Amino acid sequence: MDKARKDQIVTEVVKQIYDAYPTLWDKFGDNGHKRTTEDNYHHLNHLETAYYMNDQQFFMDYTKWLEQVLTTRNVGKELIIDNFERLVSQMKEDEEEKKYSSYLNNALTLLK
Repeated sequence: MDKARKDQIVTEVVKQIYDAYPTLWDKFGDNGHKRTTEDNYHHLNHLETAYYMNDQQFFMDYTKWLEQVLTTRNVGKELIIDNFERLVSQMKEDEEEKKYSSYLNNALTLLK
């Protein structure tokens, strides 16, 4: 996935998250917004790595790690689920992004 496409997805997903949960501004401030943006780039980078390695488990391991890290920082699992669902909704129908959707959906099953 090229950088422009990543930028497009991250911008849209972060906007949707903060529109849906405006209290995040009060709870986490500008730093939280910055971290949410960074996290979404990390999600996409891990999806991309899993895709090129053809290794779904790589993304599943990342998801387990992410849940542990974020829940210790008072970010509920429901926000991770919401974030991954929003990422799925942004994926196009090309081969790579369809695979990303598959990885995300499997991670969602794990989280739920």
